[in-house]
Amino acid sequence: MRYAQGGGLTAERRAFREQVRLEAAGRFEAGEKTSVIARDLRVSERSVERWRRSWREGGTEALRSSGPAGVPKLSAAQFVELEEELGRGPAAHGFEDQRWTLARVQAVIGRRFRMRLSIATVWRLLKRHGWSWQAPARRALERDEHAVELWKQEVWPRVKAPRRRSGPGSSSRTRPGSR
Repeated sequence: MRYAQGGGLTAERRAFREQVRLEAAGRFEAGEKTSVIARDLRVSERSVERWRRSWREGGTEALRSSGPAGVPKLSAAQFVELEEELGRGPAAHGFEDQRWTLARVQAVIGRRFRMRLSIATVWRLLKRHGWSWQAPARRALERDEHAVELWKQEVWPRVKAPRRRSGPGSSSRTRPGSR
């Protein structure tokens, strides 16, 4: 994520950036050069050029903040409803096994709320609400933990290759055994 609070700027930071743009607007009216404005405001010339273009087309109002960028796609009430649907399990939604994938959650959102979200948006939505990625433990159902421990203690030490003795070795191909 780009920002620490999970997706956009804080209101204070947004207001600060708006003030910088409005200061640039005052300097556009005074006829100052792009490079001077960029250096004084400590921003890139490209940003100042973009602001100048917006200022020419829409005036000072075009440089005002348009609010937070990341508006959640699902409301809190809709997400509660989605959690209930997910709690019913994948089989209740016509999927053959009991695994939730992002594509399946995406399909449920599409059917239930009539909206199309990307896989990345579905992941961010779930993560924002405390859901995490889970990998199934790949273990055989028939696995006998007691037999595995017994094998590790009794059989493995006999099968394991002995350690090579320590000491100076040789990298010579003609005298490999000279230690």
